[in-house]
Amino acid sequence: MPDIENMQYDSLLVIFKDILKKNNLKFTKQREAVLKTMYDNSDHFSPESLYMLIKKTYPELNVGIATVYRTLNLLEESHMVTSLSFGSSGKKFELGNKPHHDHMICNICDEIIEFEDEEIEKKQEEIANKYGFKHTGHLMQLYGVCSKCQQKQKRKEE
Repeated sequence: MPDIENMQYDSLLVIFKDILKKNNLKFTKQREAVLKTMYDNSDHFSPESLYMLIKKTYPELNVGIATVYRTLNLLEESHMVTSLSFGSSGKKFELGNKPHHDHMICNICDEIIEFEDEEIEKKQEEIANKYGFKHTGHLMQLYGVCSKCQQKQKRKEE
């Protein structure tokens, strides 16, 4: 699987068509709508929210929620899409063409805040080296309460 970071849509589409072919699946406008919608919106999507956005963006396209689920699973297995698990609330997906970043997730509203920190990245390498561990990647998720929810809680207490 080629590195898709910072790839333009046309290049992603070529890779996507190849993945479909290798899995004996046909390229359809519905499957492409999943990829294109994720590319055009740098959000974190539940399958349901992605489905609703596709229906809104492509009202003429007859796409089912099952197609969205299956396409997301295929894209995740192919490392074109990454997911964040929300336990019983399910997964949220994002296209893997952005530079590496980590996430802060609000326990109240589920807002996802992306961040990059060179010191954290360097420290992870140091820790891996200390333990003789070959570090090949990571997924960092910090859980807490976002500033908006903190403000709401503060107002309730006043």
